[in-house]
Amino acid sequence: MLNQTVLVGRLVRDPEIKEIDDGTKVSNITIAVPRPYKNSNGGYDTDFINCSLWRGIAENTVEYCKKGDLIGIKGCLRQDDNKLTVVAERVTFLSTNKETESIKGENKDLEV
Repeated sequence: MLNQTVLVGRLVRDPEIKEIDDGTKVSNITIAVPRPYKNSNGGYDTDFINCSLWRGIAENTVEYCKKGDLIGIKGCLRQDDNKLTVVAERVTFLSTNKETESIKGENKDLEV
């Protein structure tokens, strides 16, 4: 069996980090992913997809990304309480506005 998804989209709000009871850090984000085809009105619909980022991936995404940044996410789908979420295994920063010496001019990949 295989449960894997790859998404590219824009952050709909600034990511925030939370710490759960055991001290693990998590960031729940939503990305906007435009559909690759036009609707009946000639425009493109957009899907808003919820994603969970854990530990180091969550910390780095909160530090380097903000609303509107383009990111790639590789992960798996999880359904809890009739809510479908992508749990990220890797996040790639495709365009960010925050410049740092370590990632300036290049894509930054983060894995669990």
